[in-house]
Amino acid sequence: MLKIAICGAGNRGTGYSEILLKNRTRGQVTAVADPRDFYRDGLGDKWHIPPEKRFSDWRGLLNAPKDADAVILSMPDHCHSEPAIAFAEAGYHILLEKPMAPTLAECEAITEAVGKAGTIFGVCHVLRYTPYYQILKKIIDRGEIGEVRGIQHLESVVYWHHAHGFVRGNWRNRKESGFILLTKSCHDLDIMNYLVGRPWRAVSSFGGLTGLNHAHRPAGSAERCLDCPQAVESGCPYSALKIYWRDRAEKGDWKWPVDILTGVPTREALFEALRNGPYGRCVYACDNDVADHQTVAIEFDGGVFADFTLTAFTPLGGRRITSIFGTAGMIRGDGVKLDISRYLDDSSRTIDTAAGMSGSIADGHGGGDAGIIHAFLDAVESRDQSKMLSGPEETLESHRIVFKAEESRNKRQTIFFSQGQPQKEDLLWKQREKFSH
Repeated sequence: MLKIAICGAGNRGTGYSEILLKNRTRGQVTAVADPRDFYRDGLGDKWHIPPEKRFSDWRGLLNAPKDADAVILSMPDHCHSEPAIAFAEAGYHILLEKPMAPTLAECEAITEAVGKAGTIFGVCHVLRYTPYYQILKKIIDRGEIGEVRGIQHLESVVYWHHAHGFVRGNWRNRKESGFILLTKSCHDLDIMNYLVGRPWRAVSSFGGLTGLNHAHRPAGSAERCLDCPQAVESGCPYSALKIYWRDRAEKGDWKWPVDILTGVPTREALFEALRNGPYGRCVYACDNDVADHQTVAIEFDGGVFADFTLTAFTPLGGRRITSIFGTAGMIRGDGVKLDISRYLDDSSRTIDTAAGMSGSIADGHGGGDAGIIHAFLDAVESRDQSKMLSGPEETLESHRIVFKAEESRNKRQTIFFSQGQPQKEDLLWKQREKFSH
């Protein structure tokens, strides 16, 4: 039975711990590191971890006598590279929460470190491990719709989820966490890269903070939802009272996202968090600067073109909507069902890949959370890196697309590539501009 340490006992670390609890015969959590007493002890108590193996900092775990085979790193994004490199050098197998790191240079440093160490390494691009995307990948690879020519992919973040994580929450500000294409949608550019399975050649992106900002603040609104006039608050879909209290906690639902505000399931504790914490602020009066709508266009080798849209302005319940266009037919999927239509023989069929699952964080990302834990355990037990679909090289390649897409958005120009590496972009861009005029 493998011994596993967890650094970061928040939502993701605890979630992975719960999956391991259901598979005690394969893996046991023997140590935990988290600066917050409540979360550290909550996870520690579930696993009966002794006090001397509960650390307030990952360095304490690293410097203690090695008593684990692997470590799950589920800390804030900006804390990934230093511990990932350090634990690799110490001989730990590593499962790292996405994104890999907030800069491309750090991603490359992590990849180099785990390569030198020879440890098993995976990044939590959990979509690759879901039944839905595994079935979709097989349909594409066996040529059921012919050769793929295009992909349209939509990530509907959902209006209240975007407000929770990217306006009020930890990923609202680029300086404190990163840009939203990395912190949220590296999943999506990774899965598009996985489905196409070809080198990418060029990327272009547009987007910005278009609605959830000070310019759109309703007249008469307050700094906090608890202080907002009822006439304004009751009509606001982003009201913290509505999202956390009326729609959830008041009905007895204290799970995510409510448990992010407080670990104590009482009205008093929740209202205290809304009164003084970041999640009670008016969405139009926060310090958020990440995009709430963004599009990305990618050219892959062999004439395959992909379009991705990330948007906060949808009620679609976190669904990812994907259309794949081939020379013999097309596929349309919503994260659960796949509708396959072949126009060569006028046939069609529907596959329900995971009945009752939405593909969101609420149900373990459609089985992806459990899928990656089992894949990681398999890889470590067999010392076979190929069992990880999201290893260092695969992740680095898809992260490069993410970073270059954001560069394109900021520069407002297409970024061109050759074999995954930047070409002399300025000359190519000037030539394209010349001919377009």
